Amino acid sequence: MDNVLFTESLSKTYAADSIEVDAVRNVDLAIAPGEFVSIMGPSGCGKSTLLHMLGGLDRPTAGAVWLRGERVDGLSEKGWALLRRRHIGFVFQFFNLIGNLSVADNVELPALLMGMPARQARARRQELLADLGIEDVAHQVPGRISGGQQQRVALARALVNGPAVLLADEPTGNLDSASAREVMDVIRRYHRAGQTIVLVTHDPRVAAAADRVIHMRDGAITDESRLGGARDSASVASLVRLEV
Repeated sequence: MDNVLFTESLSKTYAADSIEVDAVRNVDLAIAPGEFVSIMGPSGCGKSTLLHMLGGLDRPTAGAVWLRGERVDGLSEKGWALLRRRHIGFVFQFFNLIGNLSVADNVELPALLMGMPARQARARRQELLADLGIEDVAHQVPGRISGGQQQRVALARALVNGPAVLLADEPTGNLDSASAREVMDVIRRYHRAGQTIVLVTHDPRVAAAADRVIHMRDGAITDESRLGGARDSASVASLVRLEV
């Protein structure tokens, strides 16, 4: 299997007050190596649930997930934890940094947990902090730096182990417009360097950074569009029309 990520008939049903709600319905999805895919749709359409199933943070009710050719949806919690540590980087809307650790320690910790030698982990951390322009806040705790800086720390943490795929759940949703542009510039730069990325957003301007945009509504994929090299206002406008 040539795809980094592949799903077949992936579904998630929640039961609430004896009523079943289909959050994700029969999603077939293939992500190629080096591809940047945005999953777009209104709040409650199932896009974050889908992303969380791709990364093992939520379990499917039915269907299958393959990562790098290996079926992974049946892994134990420990198996998923090891898989995420080695092959999946996660970035969240609200950063999810450890508040009592420094920026440097937040970035370095996943590498140490994976078993990377301390000297190598430190060098990798320093490389990422410099590359993302946040080396000057390395010894600060997350609460003392801006939201845009915190999200770049979260990106550095997600990338420290060289993941096969970066999963980003509304990475600009908690940022002002200037910080959002900075974070998307970083994400685009890593994509150009070959990083496979799956990003969830409701913002057409963010989605337009991708090679391919998948549209979801009521738990199902309704459409997709390939943007190629186009990143102009017309591309954004076309995505807005598809969401209406």
